[in-house]
Formats: sequence, structure tokens, C-alpha cells
Amino acid sequence: MRYLIISDIHSNLPALQTVLFDAQPFDAVWCLGDIVGYGPNPNQCIERLQEFPHLCVAGNHDWGAIGRADLSVFNRDARQALLWTQRELQPENRRIIITLPDLIEVENFVLVHGSLREMIWEYLLDVEQARASFLARDFQVALVGHTHIPLIFEWWEPGQEAQLLLPNWEEPLNLEGRRLIVNPGSTGQPRDGDPRAAYAILDTEAQTIEFRRVAYPVEITQERMRARGLPQRLIERLELGR
Repeated sequence: MRYLIISDIHSNLPALQTVLFDAQPFDAVWCLGDIVGYGPNPNQCIERLQEFPHLCVAGNHDWGAIGRADLSVFNRDARQALLWTQRELQPENRRIIITLPDLIEVENFVLVHGSLREMIWEYLLDVEQARASFLARDFQVALVGHTHIPLIFEWWEPGQEAQLLLPNWEEPLNLEGRRLIVNPGSTGQPRDGDPRAAYAILDTEAQTIEFRRVAYPVEITQERMRARGLPQRLIERLELGR
């Protein structure tokens, strides 16, 4: 099976549409949370995802959009975008977000937005945090999002430690016999200095994950955000990938 792995779409429909086209062929979509927040097309992104066989976990912005998270924990721009999203969400799409679990286990994989010890909120950015996640739950490969940065952590059994690996954009990551935490980066709002949409392809037969980037029409998303009165800083950062 070939799975399209996406995370942190953040209501960016042009980015999502470009990834869905670029990633073909795939059998299903696995989404690691934050379908909504920040961007101008929350309903359309939710509805587009429903068109494919898919699994999806909840993210912190998804929670914020349905009132499950206190908006005071978000920064001013994120809070303003979430208040707009709350007003914009159609009832059926709100129900879809409400039903999203915070963790999914399928085959040898675990899907979660943040980390294995704090599914919604923790950012996995360093080896000590990753080590805590490896120790928190028994799993082979965990797929996470939230940081908007493509990263890999590997469990090193002899020393009971985690190691940080950077994605190789030229060759697939071999999964066989390894214990890993993999972040594909953000589809809708990358923050690693590259504004192109990030995603990954998981091939369960070959036991590989391929990291990919694809350019999308950022200016369309920016214009839609301006039309909806979303914060200028959120508009500008899309073209910077930060």
C-alpha cells in the first residue's frame, strides 16, 4: 500500500490540492492533524480530505476551532485566525473535527499530532523529547506533525538514546528493523525556510518513507487571506516558509 502522509494543512487549499495531485498514485491519506487554523479555506480542506480513503488525528488548531482548547494558549495571530475559523466552519465540518481521535494505531504505525506522551501539544524538536516519546509507548514507527519541520528521530537500543536524523530528499528512508519517529513537515505552512508544501509517501510493501516538496501558488492563498481579513503576519510568512 502507498499512503500519502500529510500534516498541518492549516486551511491552505491550494497547497493541499497541489500535494494531492503531485503525490499520485496513492491508496489512502494519513493526516497528522491541524487541518484548519491560520488559512482561508477550512471547510474546503475538510471536504477535500473526505473525498479519499483516509485516517486523521486531531491537532491543537483543530481543537481550537471547535472550542475544545482555550484560545488564550495561542498567540494573537493564531487566536484571531481561530476565532474567524470558528465562525466559518459549517456544522457538518465541525462535526467531522469533533470526531477526530488524538491517536490512531494501524499496522505497525502510530499516528499522532504532537508526541507520544502529549498527543496534541508537545513539539518534538530535540533528542531528549524524542527519547521520552520512545519510552512512553511501545511502537515501531510513529508519524507526528505539529512542528512544521521535517525531522526523523531514531531509537538507538544499545545506549537507550534517541538520535536526530535529517531527511534525505534524494533517497527514501528505509524503515525495516528500525524504531523511528517521523515528521513529514507541513503541507500548508512550512517553517523550515522552504515555502514549498511538504509531504511524504509511505510504501508499506517496500518499507520506505519518501520525503517530498512541491511548489504551490502561495499568492492565491495569500490573496484569499487578505480578502478574509486574516493577520498580515500569517500572510507574509507563507512565502518565507517560516
